[in-house]
Amino acid sequence: MSAYFGARNPNHELQVKEIVKDITGMPVVCGHELSLELGVYERAVTAVLNAQLIPITHHFVSSVIKDIKRRGINARMLMLKCDGSVYNIEDALEKPIETIFSGPAASLLGASYLSKIETCAVIDVGGTSTDVSMLHNGVPEISTSGAVVGGWKTRVRAMRMETSATGGDSHIWVSDDMIHIGPRRVIPLCVASAQYPEFAGRLKKSRNLPRTLMDENYQPTKFFLRTGYEAAGLDEQEEELISAIGSEPASIAEISVLLKKNPATKVLDSLIMKRLIQGIGFTPTDALHVLGIYTQWDVNAAEMGASHLSRYIQKGKYEFCAHVRELVARNMAADLMSFILPHHPEDMIADLLNRTYPAKFKLEIPVVLLGGPVQAHADELRSMIEAEVVVPDFAEVGNAVGALAGKGVKRIEITIMPASIQNPDEDFLVFSPLGRERFQVYSDAVDFATKVGKELVLDYEKRCGILEQDTQITVSRKTISPETWPHPPLETRVIVVGVGNPMMLLKD
Repeated sequence: MSAYFGARNPNHELQVKEIVKDITGMPVVCGHELSLELGVYERAVTAVLNAQLIPITHHFVSSVIKDIKRRGINARMLMLKCDGSVYNIEDALEKPIETIFSGPAASLLGASYLSKIETCAVIDVGGTSTDVSMLHNGVPEISTSGAVVGGWKTRVRAMRMETSATGGDSHIWVSDDMIHIGPRRVIPLCVASAQYPEFAGRLKKSRNLPRTLMDENYQPTKFFLRTGYEAAGLDEQEEELISAIGSEPASIAEISVLLKKNPATKVLDSLIMKRLIQGIGFTPTDALHVLGIYTQWDVNAAEMGASHLSRYIQKGKYEFCAHVRELVARNMAADLMSFILPHHPEDMIADLLNRTYPAKFKLEIPVVLLGGPVQAHADELRSMIEAEVVVPDFAEVGNAVGALAGKGVKRIEITIMPASIQNPDEDFLVFSPLGRERFQVYSDAVDFATKVGKELVLDYEKRCGILEQDTQITVSRKTISPETWPHPPLETRVIVVGVGNPMMLLKD
């Protein structure tokens, strides 16, 4: 629940919370407990989304805890938040919305831990997307506007991040003598060949398609198979098409033969969006297999795919794959510079990266790369941007490392205001997460706010299993007053931040 000015005076929210809990016996979380920022609408949206996530999180966490106990592991369990800090399971069950985007946050922390660099930009290349973010002195850069969840603007403090649809599994396809990357994810040809014994033979027999038909779905290297999800509510065209696709990969040409006509690409798109069929196609991972840089799966299948596609742009298969590799690095560079320069046009960034002008970007902070075979793109990135590009050891598991490296960070803000403008030298109101208090003397109000802030921080760290001696606490004040104002500030914010390191427990 959320109420007007609940971030300033939460007493009314807390009273309603107790009434609702007594009546329903269900968990209740107030808007001010999720954010102390003004904006009643955004706080209300945050509270509603949080409530919807509580039963899902309870089921997930209960399953994890059950499995951990079954394995004989007796350890404290923490969860990572979207700002890169950790919190205990009890808080996670009450405020699950704070775990959104925790995956990218883990990668950011893992990059810093593995590279031993505390101020850097991080490019995390996954199978589906590339995420760009930044650390300052070991702390993720936080979005000032709040995270957007499912299109809804919230007050959740989350790391600032730039995401693009370029990853190791992005679909590489050709049309109009051009190479396109994504935006869809497909199973790489090299992986599909290892999973389906007859796939390589079908890929070898795949025939060329007319250039006029070619789009993202009509490719000589594009195959489809059923996902196993139950189909419901399909129209006649979707029913007809999905009946021609089975659990084994089928090329677009084979599907056309079964239907006795070319399937409509919009119907294929619809079935993909409904997750009823999965695409298989050429990817950056396949290109690296052809170039001999990364050869974990079937190199032969990747080479056949490169041979099919390279004919359409008059290139050899190795030249084709080298170009794909360069395009991926250029996309990474564009994502990075769009993040660094958020108010600059994309065309300007593209012109500099394409060497249209005799100029080049230069970064004064290191760039750390994470994920799979990112080493393959490091040299191309260095050629496009003047920066220290670092690929740390174990970059492929940076996300898992970051989940262990998260710190217990708690920030408490307490506001102090005069009870009356007519008498600003005495009688002050203190608004804290515990409610509202009143003091006659300004210094007493500040002392109380500082004391309560420290107690709340230490209580939070204790619930995370972090000892007081392993917690660093800083206290700062921000004040607002008119010029030449001779009285105590019109508004004072006492900000108490505690940083605890769970890793200290492991060392002990």
